[in-house]
Amino acid sequence: MGGTPGERLTKARIPPAYAAAVRRSVRVTVSAAAGFYLFLYGFDSAVAATYALFAAVAMAGLSHIPGTGRQRAATLLPVVPACWVLITIGTYLSVRTWSAVLGMLVVGFVLAFMAVGGPRPAGAAPGLQLMYILPSFPPYVPESLGERLVGATVGLALLILAEAFLLPDRARGVPYRELAARAADHAGRCAADLASAPYTLGDGARRTARELSGGLRSSRVPEAERPAGPGLRARGLAHTGLAARTLLGRLGALPPPAGGPAETRKWPAVLRAVHDACLETASLLRGQESRGDARSRLQELRHSLAEGAEPGATPAGLRRHAAVLEVADAALAMSMAAEIAVRGRAAPAAAPGRFWYARMRAPQLWWRRLSGHAGQRSVFFQNAVRIALALAAARTIAGLDTLPHGFWMLLATLTLTRTTARETRSTVRVALTGTLVGAVVVAALLSLVGTDTSVYAAALPPLMLVAFTLGPVKGVGWAQAMFTMVVALVFAQLAPATWQLAEFRLLDVVAGSAVGAVFGLLAWPKGAHDELRRAVATMLRSTAETVVATTSQLAAGGARAPVAATSPGHRSLQHALIMAESAYAQYRSEPKALDTTGDTQDWQAALLSGHHTLWGADRLLVPLEPTVVPPLPQESAEAVTRIGDRVAAGMLLVSARLDPIGDTPGTPVAVGARAFADFAAEPPGAPRRYYAAVEWLDALMTDMERIAGDRK
Repeated sequence: MGGTPGERLTKARIPPAYAAAVRRSVRVTVSAAAGFYLFLYGFDSAVAATYALFAAVAMAGLSHIPGTGRQRAATLLPVVPACWVLITIGTYLSVRTWSAVLGMLVVGFVLAFMAVGGPRPAGAAPGLQLMYILPSFPPYVPESLGERLVGATVGLALLILAEAFLLPDRARGVPYRELAARAADHAGRCAADLASAPYTLGDGARRTARELSGGLRSSRVPEAERPAGPGLRARGLAHTGLAARTLLGRLGALPPPAGGPAETRKWPAVLRAVHDACLETASLLRGQESRGDARSRLQELRHSLAEGAEPGATPAGLRRHAAVLEVADAALAMSMAAEIAVRGRAAPAAAPGRFWYARMRAPQLWWRRLSGHAGQRSVFFQNAVRIALALAAARTIAGLDTLPHGFWMLLATLTLTRTTARETRSTVRVALTGTLVGAVVVAALLSLVGTDTSVYAAALPPLMLVAFTLGPVKGVGWAQAMFTMVVALVFAQLAPATWQLAEFRLLDVVAGSAVGAVFGLLAWPKGAHDELRRAVATMLRSTAETVVATTSQLAAGGARAPVAATSPGHRSLQHALIMAESAYAQYRSEPKALDTTGDTQDWQAALLSGHHTLWGADRLLVPLEPTVVPPLPQESAEAVTRIGDRVAAGMLLVSARLDPIGDTPGTPVAVGARAFADFAAEPPGAPRRYYAAVEWLDALMTDMERIAGDRK
């Protein structure tokens, strides 16, 4: 039978979830047991043995770093020095209860707040928490710091080797760059079809576009492949996916030409350039060399189409020209974002508004991400405060009451505290049941075997294999039961143990889960669902302000300069959008059966509307070079202002639906405005800027109807 051992295991008649759990269980068992036995029985060092075992268990069993084994190994390499720092701090602060509690508060917050960095830092955070918790309890022997560091280092080194080489995983899912490349390929084909008769897309092309666009949603992409980090390339790749989704949507909505040679003079060349730029982007994303010639050509044609006047163009033709400009802008954004994603700071200079991050270094980008979430409306901040307070309270209780094996209490607090009070209660109930069952088994085993450590030494590896296989698949009850037996067999080898060890374990888990339940109830108990509604409602109110300001400035005209870089309200809307996206990310991670059963709200459409508002406002108001824009003719100015006000009103109505207050009408007000005559208005002498604005506003109203459920 061919293939790697991991592939042969998967080909066997084992459910995929169990096959993956077995592979990970073998890795953590081999690395943890090897380090533990090496130091305990080879070098007679119980301290180093403890840290070798718990380092491997913390970063593989407690942490949930996404990706394949080799991806996790790469993530673990920079974790090693972080563990040294945490063990050192924990060792020296543990001498006094007040210093240990203060350290727990600060370290607990910082490590939990690491989730702003994306799925990998978020997945590693629980294991790092344990690396600080472990040395925060007796024995208070700073002299043993060397043994602790050596043991943890060996345990992590064995784990990294096991993740990289033992039972390797097959790659899961399609890389996000390839997903974006496929979307760019299809967008190019659609643009080519629309550039020639009959100037429409077939049903198959539209269906494929919807599938590829949906495939770029973060909720449908494996965590390991999501471009969610604060770094330059991750931001560029996320921007690429968003622009690709926008481009596919704009191509699908492109109206057919109204007819006449004046209507078809320039835009077919633009669409052909879009086709070339899309193929160039797809090649770049797949690692092939690209000089950007197609993008440069598209920029020239887009500029010509935007500035040149078409004599004899009808209002319908002007509307199509505006729609083609939207397509060209989306294609240019996708191409530039892909350059940044692939080449980083070596990419050509980009527009500072939309690509504000293109010239920033990693520390600056991290600071922007951290400072943007340093407030109580951020779910990352809420989670960090919740877990930090819970761990500090648990450490205080353990220190004042001198609980035996008190770190088990903090471990229970860490692993059983959830983002909603309801989920925490459900988890604690199941966990306590599992711990009780495990404690009964442990008490019986310790009573029967006594102090014969050879039995415990022989039983530990197979028990770890079973525990780390069943726990992730069967759930928290099985995990707590099996882990209770594992830690009992570990500590029975470190020191003589009686059946009371099981009693201490149960007591610590009860105390730790109680602390977690209390803080889950007191600190933002409803999780991300309500916060998501508030965040999206706040974002929509900000989009309404941006729409009104944009249409007002468009109607009034005046001096425009690219140095302004962004449209009015850009920064505040961008921050509101970031808050909404982070709330949505946590919302996706919470069990819907507990808090949000039946919620069919299209949150992705809401988030896209924020990006569409930002991009459209910048496109209408930020020129490529300094210029003076004349005011719109009176009828055009009045019409575009009325349409902008109507769209802004729709945004406010949707925000009221999402985040109702005391005097919000009980019966939802219709958001749709298809009967609103000004959307179809064709004022005499209206310039192309007018139709470009109307096209943007019409797309935003479609977004609002989709969010409100008035349009499928």
